[in-house]
Amino acid sequence: MDQYHKPSGKKVSAGTGGRKRRFNDKRLCHVGGVFTATKVSATDLRRERRKRGGTIGLKLKKAVSINVVSKTGVKKAKISKVLQSHNPEFVRMNIITKGTVVETELGKVRVTNRVGQDGIINGVLIQ
Repeated sequence: MDQYHKPSGKKVSAGTGGRKRRFNDKRLCHVGGVFTATKVSATDLRRERRKRGGTIGLKLKKAVSINVVSKTGVKKAKISKVLQSHNPEFVRMNIITKGTVVETELGKVRVTNRVGQDGIINGVLIQ
């Protein structure tokens, strides 16, 4: 299995001191997907993917602009580069994830949504 993210129960041990055992096996519905590394580029690139129930979702592979929320309203700005991320490798490779700080025409913007799963980038202007 690729990625398995199923939380264990609240109690690690039984009241007697014995270990609690898993009562069911891993499920295919709990397997995570492949990480979408959204990069800064000169053109937008989106891929469709089938989600559970047959609905269509968008994965954003390459991005040009970001929707910036400020006190004056919402504006669309061009992304120049990634300034700060939780992973230093993502800064070097210009990969955008949630919480990343990017440099735009309007200034520094923090990304507020999950880019690879939403198909669009939204952010808040940092003062």
